[in-house]
Amino acid sequence: MELTAQQRDVRAKQAANAPKHPTAWIIAVSCLILIGGTLFLYSRVSWQQALLYVLGAFGGFVLYQAHFGFTSAWRKFILYRQGEGIRAQMIMMAVASALFLPLLVKGSVLGHPVSGYVFGVGVSVIVGAFLFGIGMQLGDGCASGTLYHIGGGDANGIVTLIGFIAGSVIATAHFDVWAKMPQLEPFSFIGEFGALGGFLLQLVLLAAVYYVVTVAEKRRYGQLVATSLENRHGWKAIYKGPWSLLVGALLLAATNALVLMISGKPWGITSAFALWGAKFVQLFGVDPTAWAYWQDEAKRQALANPLYYDTTTVMDISLMVGALLAAALAGRYTKPIQWKRPTRMTIGALIGGLMMGYGARLAFGCNIGAYFGGIASFSAHGWAWFVFAFLGSLIGVKLRPYCAYKN
Repeated sequence: MELTAQQRDVRAKQAANAPKHPTAWIIAVSCLILIGGTLFLYSRVSWQQALLYVLGAFGGFVLYQAHFGFTSAWRKFILYRQGEGIRAQMIMMAVASALFLPLLVKGSVLGHPVSGYVFGVGVSVIVGAFLFGIGMQLGDGCASGTLYHIGGGDANGIVTLIGFIAGSVIATAHFDVWAKMPQLEPFSFIGEFGALGGFLLQLVLLAAVYYVVTVAEKRRYGQLVATSLENRHGWKAIYKGPWSLLVGALLLAATNALVLMISGKPWGITSAFALWGAKFVQLFGVDPTAWAYWQDEAKRQALANPLYYDTTTVMDISLMVGALLAAALAGRYTKPIQWKRPTRMTIGALIGGLMMGYGARLAFGCNIGAYFGGIASFSAHGWAWFVFAFLGSLIGVKLRPYCAYKN
């Protein structure tokens, strides 16, 4: 039916008064921050720091476009026995291990030493990973998940991050108590069994997890169930997404290997939260250098330096910006951000963040530093982290409905 002139005028006024969603502006600002930040770090710190900034942004872009979640993947398996996410994680670990192996064996690259994350397994790792597992379900995201959710416009992630930082500071205040708890000596597969033996053992463990998850899913459904989002954009999915979990796994493995090459250590997330929190409490006259955690010379130096000298900080910030860019390109910001959340969800996110921040300091890292980086470094503590964080997630998933999540 043809519209009258009056109806057309009304429609035009409604269109003119409709809220504008600044997608183009978000894309432009994201690119400006990334380019400006890269140039700033290149001129003020080093080309390595600038390149790590770019890699952090790339990691955030990949995490968002592939919807590569550690928390959601575990939850889907716990509740529904859908294991595609966990299988993707095992593939990511296998590829990262293959890329890490020659670098770790050689011990140096680009003129600087290279070493993985290899720590002892003890009470602190067990308790820390367990707390982290509960917290990641209550906070609705792990460490990397929290950051890319913020970039993707999830207001709940901001609350989780606040709790994350607070929990990290609390843990550093009495880090010495946990450091004195019983623990085994650091155990490296390639250190104990050689490069070939350690790599084969790694592949066997990864294959075992892959097999168990696959069998459990087939028993439930009779076949494997695809849970990745369907590509609706054709070739434009390169920048609009969504990407498959397999593509995400491969790109994240390559990203971590490049981080190892450039920085001399694997990708990490949560040490920056402790640093941010320590600098914040300094504003109120608190001296964190008196705490055991900050007795290490490198950590003291990080506390004294501007934040842009800290590699983890630089990569965390660019991760959020990379996710912001990905979300804008994917059309996320054509809809307004939902700032209003149920009170129970806000409280749950804050508690979850506190538990993750505290647990990450005890367990030498998070899902990226301890789980991804630890396993890729052939460290037994990475596998211990996986086991106890998963056990914690079993409890966290049960608690989610009390925080107004719909699982």
